Amino acid sequence: MNELLSLFLRYALVNNFILVMFLGLCPFFGVSKKLSDAIRMGLAVTFVMIASSIITWLIANFILIPFNIEFMETVVFILVIASFVQLLEMVIRKTSIGLYRALGIYLPLITTNCAVLGIAEINFLEGFSFLGSIASSSGAGVGFILALTIMSGLRERLELSEVPGSLKGLPIAFITASILSLSFLTFGGLRI
Repeated sequence: MNELLSLFLRYALVNNFILVMFLGLCPFFGVSKKLSDAIRMGLAVTFVMIASSIITWLIANFILIPFNIEFMETVVFILVIASFVQLLEMVIRKTSIGLYRALGIYLPLITTNCAVLGIAEINFLEGFSFLGSIASSSGAGVGFILALTIMSGLRERLELSEVPGSLKGLPIAFITASILSLSFLTFGGLRI
């Protein structure tokens, strides 16, 4: 149990995908302008991270490793993630058109989010157990939501602040993200 909690905290805080590992920066800057959009995107990415980690763990441990074709993991994982997101998009479109409209462009963006592929690769390369893969992908998802939520709050506040004209928009977002990243690097000193 301690090992699972440790994996969760490691990927939520210490090895935060956005602020420490710098994966998933496109949605981080693109979707962090409004808090509501950031939370929706974060929840969608977290769900896909957990589900794709489960699917890729099963494929890796029951197909790739037994047939000695581990070298195919990246191609297989990309296909699994893209297929899963497309299937999810079709199911949501058929069952809840309101949710489909609310998520909008976010679902296709998840397919190309390198953080989703990153956690699947980490789980495979680190040789995590099934529960370890779920714990690490859950932590990565929570860390993704945390980073997006904090950044969107800061960006909403910056919109109301007096920012020099040359720094408005993305430049101040980069400066803010770098300071936020430095603050998350302090979690590296935690003993988990």
